[in-house]
Amino acid sequence: MFKNIHLNKKTVLITAGIICGVLAAIYIGFSVFFMNHFFFRTTINGMPVAGCTADKVEKNAEESVKGYALDIAERDGKSETISGDDFGLKAESDGNMEKLLKKQNGFAWIVKLFKPDHLTSETLVSYDEDKLKSVADDLDCMDEKNQKEPVDARISEYDAKNGFTIEEEQEGTAVDQDKTFAAIKDAVDGLSGSVDLEQAGCYKEPSVTADDEKLKTACDALNKYLKSSITYQVGDQSQTLDASTFASWLSLDDDLQPVVDQAAVDDYVSGLADKYNTCYGNKTLNTSYGTTVSIGNVHYGWKVDNAAEAAAIISDLEGGAPVTRDLNYSMTAASHGANDYGDSYVEINLTGQHLFLYKNGSLVLETDVVTGKPDGSHETPPGVFGITYCEKNATLRGANYATPVSYWMPFNGDIGLHDATWQPAFGGTLYKTRGSHGCVNLPLGVAQQIFDNVEAGFPVLCYDLPGTEHLSPDEQAAADASATIDAIGNVTLDSEPAINAARTQYDALSALGKKLVKNYDTLTAAEDTFIQMRDAQAAQQQQPADSAADPAAPQQ
Repeated sequence: MFKNIHLNKKTVLITAGIICGVLAAIYIGFSVFFMNHFFFRTTINGMPVAGCTADKVEKNAEESVKGYALDIAERDGKSETISGDDFGLKAESDGNMEKLLKKQNGFAWIVKLFKPDHLTSETLVSYDEDKLKSVADDLDCMDEKNQKEPVDARISEYDAKNGFTIEEEQEGTAVDQDKTFAAIKDAVDGLSGSVDLEQAGCYKEPSVTADDEKLKTACDALNKYLKSSITYQVGDQSQTLDASTFASWLSLDDDLQPVVDQAAVDDYVSGLADKYNTCYGNKTLNTSYGTTVSIGNVHYGWKVDNAAEAAAIISDLEGGAPVTRDLNYSMTAASHGANDYGDSYVEINLTGQHLFLYKNGSLVLETDVVTGKPDGSHETPPGVFGITYCEKNATLRGANYATPVSYWMPFNGDIGLHDATWQPAFGGTLYKTRGSHGCVNLPLGVAQQIFDNVEAGFPVLCYDLPGTEHLSPDEQAAADASATIDAIGNVTLDSEPAINAARTQYDALSALGKKLVKNYDTLTAAEDTFIQMRDAQAAQQQQPADSAADPAAPQQ
């Protein structure tokens, strides 16, 4: 048994020795071989030379140069060919292949099985590089007219169905001139029969692709805006701002962050203001006298705060959710109805020196007042205003006065409603002689009532209404005389009674009354016209009588 084991060990050793000897022989054999031949997987200028001697490489180069042509594969299935004859291509045999081979360590052949050698030589072939450059430049693929630049992936325009989407990049056919020439040159240097510009990385590539994370994030951010909408509820009116309008306002900045076009928002807000502002233009009031008046100088109504509304729109869009709200205003009114002052207001007839207070459509009180003195600088101006604030026990101050009042309700700068206990009476024509500096003077008790029924913003409508003025006896007599003069009309021979009546009425006026008659010239002109017409009629009646008394007159 032990003898058999001994024999088996001997056999193994002999076998191992034989194998090692064979391997050593193979190793040495290949080592000797590769002292005169290039290693496996070796290239020179890209040309395979594995197992070739230096002489064989040179002969292969000479054969390859004959009729050499380089096929250039391009995008879109296109290709072009250049010939070695066009740039003087020829093989070089100057012993350089032998030099490269001598640098090779034959005993390292095993290592080169796993690590190929890519050698270069400037003398494998030779050619006129300038001519090659010229030939390359003449290729269709190098002509800018034939090139289509690559297009980066981008976000699409807004689509009502799909919103914003990412449009795929487009490769194009534009080449990098330098890379393309380098690839052609490398192929020629290695006597390669073809070069693929795509594989050689010669084409310009898009800088942004559809899978770009920043682009995806930006697209998602834009689409978030599309979830927004603003429904404006203005009284009984409503309108909605949604993506169909604001999508065109959206863009991306250099950092791919969504940006809302401020100018477009401002334009939209201006349109809202044009539609809903009521603080400008005349206002119509059906007065307590049954007469409708149009009042200018309007400082009351709805006025959109353009800056605040624009900021609110951008904030709402960034929120990415529907909202329903009113507009932002810098001025507000009582109602969005036909009359923005509603049915609660103070009505002041400046002509009639009378005030009415309405609340919820019902008359709360009315009173005579004393307004500003009509001296050219203190008149109470007509207009529509809102009470600024209400204050008890205020002191009114001017250039030369400081007057305490119990109830102060300004509505037009320093002009307001207040009690005036110094006035002996109210209404009539007192304002012409005892008028205020512009304020509306009230009896104390009335001022308190008004104070208790109004607040800041309460509408005040002041107007003139001819025909409701209070006249003094002289003013009334002058007005009556003026009316009698106007009643003369066109003068005829029958106008004598009317003219005489007007003259009698005018002559009966006081000196002040006569000064107040503004159409006295009409009376005097009528008198002159009547006398002329009367005299002319008398002359016509006298002429036939004179003719009958003349004997020399012809007989009929």
